[in-house]
Amino acid sequence: MAETGVGIREAIGLSLLLPLCTSPGSARKESPLSDAAAAGITQRGRLLAEYDFAAQRAKDTVTAMNPQPGSINHYVARKDAQTQKWTVAFGRFSEDKQEFLVVYEVDQGANPEGFSVRKNEPPVEDTSFYFFSAKAIDTAVRDFHGAQRPYNAAVLPADSSGLYVYIVPAQTRPDEYPLGGDARYLISADGSAVIEARQLHKTILENRGSVPAGAKGAGGVHSHVLSDVPEDTDVAYVLTRKPSGPEFIGAGKHVYEIQVDGTIRVQK
Repeated sequence: MAETGVGIREAIGLSLLLPLCTSPGSARKESPLSDAAAAGITQRGRLLAEYDFAAQRAKDTVTAMNPQPGSINHYVARKDAQTQKWTVAFGRFSEDKQEFLVVYEVDQGANPEGFSVRKNEPPVEDTSFYFFSAKAIDTAVRDFHGAQRPYNAAVLPADSSGLYVYIVPAQTRPDEYPLGGDARYLISADGSAVIEARQLHKTILENRGSVPAGAKGAGGVHSHVLSDVPEDTDVAYVLTRKPSGPEFIGAGKHVYEIQVDGTIRVQK
């Protein structure tokens, strides 16, 4: 994420401040989402929620280290397939743009809430996952056109051996959970080219997580106009929002419920 030079939060890539990519919605389906497709959406949504949690904790940890201005302007998170723990790398491209220089690495501990940081002196030169992922973020950002507000980016491996880059509105208040105005890009494995751009939602809804005193939250509801299925970011939204509650989505000819564990169920 590009450094803005206006403070440490921006310098470590907390958000993207950019001026919605357009992508045609899929055709309306008569039959509901298949179990396999629903499981894929749930899996990616869960990973997005975990990515966001790890990134937010890692940013706080690195901020406390008072990094030198200009030393870092991107971050990328990765989940280890064996340990199931996340590592978030903070760094910058080399001057010739041939390596990603990892300055800080923040590792999730045995306690999922705990993260430890180490500073690499000199920075570690990476030419694989972090390098390609940081390039993929830049490639997606160049194509994305959103509202004048902060955005976050997340990178997940795609089944096609490419990379998914998600650009989503960042949370700007602790009691508000933005939903919508987001996009998912499929980027080539080397991070250099857009294979597919998919706008997930149009309008950005700033949803309050708090519930009035004496009331009980029953969940949320919204409808889709660009597609007839729940999206990965819908699942991440349900898993991130506090207090926890399901989300009901009108999509195409069906209504879906995303349950508090991210599972998708067809209502009708």
